[in-house]
Order: sequence, then structure tokens, then C-alpha cells
Amino acid sequence: MDVLDEYSGHTDPGGAAIRRSLAPLTISKVSVGPMDNNAYLLTCTATNEALLIDAANEPERIADLVGAEDGRPELRHLVTTHRHHDHWQALGAVAGMFQTRQIAHPLDAPELPIPMDELVSHGDRVEFGDISLEVIHLRGHTPGSIALLYRGPDRPHLFTGDSLFPGGPGKTWSAEDFASLMDDLESRVFGELPDDTWVYPGHGDDTTLGAERPSLKEWRERGW
Repeated sequence: MDVLDEYSGHTDPGGAAIRRSLAPLTISKVSVGPMDNNAYLLTCTATNEALLIDAANEPERIADLVGAEDGRPELRHLVTTHRHHDHWQALGAVAGMFQTRQIAHPLDAPELPIPMDELVSHGDRVEFGDISLEVIHLRGHTPGSIALLYRGPDRPHLFTGDSLFPGGPGKTWSAEDFASLMDDLESRVFGELPDDTWVYPGHGDDTTLGAERPSLKEWRERGW
């Protein structure tokens, strides 16, 4: 698989991966499956230990992203952001190939296809190598949807699953779920993080909180 070192936030299904290099961490993004799902490989540069966010589809392409050569990242942790099937179709295969430690929120874990090794809730941390990610529980798209926050040396980096996209929150199935997700996004994301926070969603292109913040009122009025 080609991996481009010019990070734009855009990947194409079946196309090259893109990689962002920060001092302590590299972030590689690849689109997998027919629904343009994003899988993110985070690698600690000091220890070469890696974590994957959402083994969504195409386990062989995810394995290609990790690589087969000497010195490839040691993939040890696999976080599933939520229970919807398009985000875990490669979970069993990738876990088997790399013997990863599986991580999810307890409200969504029972519907995942293999047992989880670690259950995380709002305010917990997921650590690999020298890197620490903060867990943000965003209730609404599913009961146990989580985002992962890395407070980088340049800006915060937020992996939102299907809870936040360019143009609005993820899909909800009731007015109550929509209100819950909007409340959590406003209090736990937009209320806590600066405009330059980079957002890595579960499908499609990246965005920033600054690009989305002016639309919060419009989203709330639009409803679910």
C-alpha cells in the first residue's frame, strides 16, 4: 500500500493511505470497505508501539498499512468507537493477526463480535507506548459511542467515530438521542477544546472544530 506523507485529511476507497507525523506520534489514515470507513493507525515514535482505531473492513489492507518489513509498528491495541457493524467487520481478523488488546465502551461491547479485553468510560485513558488518549463518551449515535483525544504538541487531535462529521453530528434515531448527542458535543467537545482541534471522523474527510463551531445553533434547530 502506498502511504503519502502529505496529510490532507482526504482518502479514497481503495486508494493510498495518508500519514501525519508529529514529534511523539504518527497518524495514518486509510479508507476501507464500501462505506468509506476510516481506519486510523497511531504509532508512538519513541517505542514503535501502535494502536488502531476501528478495524472497519478489509483486514488485508489494514495489515498492509501496518506493514510486513522489519521495524514495522507493533500493533498491540485496537479501539472500536461504537457497535455499528460497518466499524468492526475486520475486528476478529485483525485481532487474530496481531494479537491485539480489544477496547470499547461497556454499553456497546456486548454487540461486538469478539470479547473486549478492556472497557473504558468517559474520562478514562488509553495508553500505548508513551502516548495517552483521553476517552470522551458521546451518547446518542449509539449508547456507548466514544471519541479519543490526543493532546498533541501542535494542537488537539480528536477521533470522533460517527459522532461528529464535517457538517454535523452523526445520525440518531430519536429526538432524545439527538438532544443527548448535541448536549455531549457542546459540553464535552466544543465547550472544552479550541478551534484548531483537528477532527478525524469515522467516514470521509477530516475537519476542525473551528470550521464546525459556527453551525452548532443551526444543527440544534435542524434536529435529528
